[in-house]
This record gives sequence, C-alpha cells and structure tokens, in this order.
Amino acid sequence: MRLFWILLVFLSWGPLAHAAEPMATVQQRYQTLGSFRAFFTQKLTNAATKKTQERLGAITFAKPRLLRWETTSPEEELVVVGAKDVWEYLPEEGVAYRYTVEQIFQSKTMLRLLSGEANFAQDFLVTDKGVDGGLHLLELTPKEPEPGLVLARVWARPEDGFLERIQILDFFGNENLVQLKAIELNPAVDPANFAFIPPAGVRVLQGKTE
Repeated sequence: MRLFWILLVFLSWGPLAHAAEPMATVQQRYQTLGSFRAFFTQKLTNAATKKTQERLGAITFAKPRLLRWETTSPEEELVVVGAKDVWEYLPEEGVAYRYTVEQIFQSKTMLRLLSGEANFAQDFLVTDKGVDGGLHLLELTPKEPEPGLVLARVWARPEDGFLERIQILDFFGNENLVQLKAIELNPAVDPANFAFIPPAGVRVLQGKTE
C-alpha cells in the first residue's frame, strides 16, 4: 500500500530511558519544536533490480502531529495527516484514500514512528555510530522487526539534534532514503495546510492499512 512507502520525518520522540547524549539532543530538539518546513529528496532503491527512483517535494509539520507531504516529481502525490483524518491523494489516478487517525496510529508503521507514538527505549536498540559527513549517525534496530522496517538510520545535526537524513530498510532489503534541505524551524503555519477536500470528480476510497 503506497501510503506507508512514503518515508516522512521523525516528528517527535517517545521517552528514552538512559538516552545516550546524541539521542538526548535529538529528543530535546523535537520536544521544543513547534513546526518546520523543508524540501526533500527521496530515493527508493529496489534490492532485487538495483534500480533507484528519486522523488522531490516539500514537507510541512506542526504539533501535535499535523503533517503535509507533497511529492512533485516524478509524479504528484499528496499525504495530509490532519486532526481526524489521513488522506493520500494521487492526482494522476484520480483517487484519494481516506484513513482515520486511529487507523493509522494504532499500527507500527512509519507514520506511528513519525508522530512520536512509538517508545524508542522499549521498541528499539539504539546504537551510536559516531560522526558521518558532519552529522551524528544513530542506528535504530527494532526489537520486533516487521516487513516494512527492519533497520533505520538517522543522521542528526550535532549542533541542535535536527534530523537531516533518514534511511529505512525493509525485510527485502529495499532502501528508502530521505534528505531534508532548506529547513525552516518554527515557521508560522496555516492550519489549512492540514485539511484536504477532494477535488470534484475524484474517487474517494476507504484506505486499508494491511
């Protein structure tokens, strides 16, 4: 299901018992962050074919867990996480999938992680991999791996703990790598960014998480 192949950004973090210093810095940053905007590049690599697809777009976030993820290239796609509903809109297909927030955040998916609903101290083994390209690299291994997530790597800015790069590996070895650029912290965000009304003629379908 296409929605959960979209890697967003870790928006906040669950309680971390005995957190290492880099992880504590990341947690503190996301506890004090009210909103952000950024452009992204996303690379999806198929382990079997070795082919990589690159996507471009923009992301907007506001607490507590409102998010707008717009892919502009190679094809348009929109994911909106609102107060009550989650929408995935595929303009070229003329279809919009609607999910309830409860439906999304009850599952161990990327959206659950990104919202801070996951407890990292309980759900992951966190390994400090040191500095990589000027960013602090942390490796997250789920204690109970699932097909969509067997390993995550996150690269955080050492000065403030903001995540600039995230990589997800699934059970089949496929990679999902997101790099954030032109990051704007705590901008004023229009609430309308997190509301979606399907355009006329668009088919609205009830989304399924499994």
